[in-house]
Amino acid sequence: MRRSIFGHTMPTDKFLFDRIPTPIGEAEIVCDTQGRVRLFGWYERDEKWQRHLNSQFGDAELVPECDPFGLSSAIASYMQGNVRAIDDLPVVFSGTAFQNKVWHALRTIPAGETLSYGALARQIGAPKAIRAVGLANGSNPIGVVVPCHRVIGSGGSLTGYGGGLERKKWLLAHEARYAGDGLFGMEMNR
Repeated sequence: MRRSIFGHTMPTDKFLFDRIPTPIGEAEIVCDTQGRVRLFGWYERDEKWQRHLNSQFGDAELVPECDPFGLSSAIASYMQGNVRAIDDLPVVFSGTAFQNKVWHALRTIPAGETLSYGALARQIGAPKAIRAVGLANGSNPIGVVVPCHRVIGSGGSLTGYGGGLERKKWLLAHEARYAGDGLFGMEMNR
């Protein structure tokens, strides 16, 4: 497909996607042709990810690809206990300047740790923007890789998660189990 902008024909953006079985349901990953993650999450077959891409990029061409750029393998490794396998995956943020700032900060929260919305707001230099941080966190299109699940309420309570609270609980417990140095190797040898 092609789209016209001011009379000029331009190629439509092309994205690759894969479906990944995980212990907490089948997930979808979408990346661009440079291997940068654009979307990741559990969408329960409602094609939400395709609507999200189309809302940002117009008539994006979605091409199924098995393990594009090794991204699906990295997610699978994370799900098997190598919780640092996703730390350096390339991502592209396409939100507002504030959302992008929050999403960048999310990537600094180490596996096995959590941070409150208030602490995250202070970290980005906006201590009074707790509600805005929560909204940006909830708008994160790249779940797990951009670990919005690591943000919790001020009293340690688990708050909403786009993938569902049961998945958030699982992800936090999974990371707590495997985040210790050397634990991954020890667990896998048992």
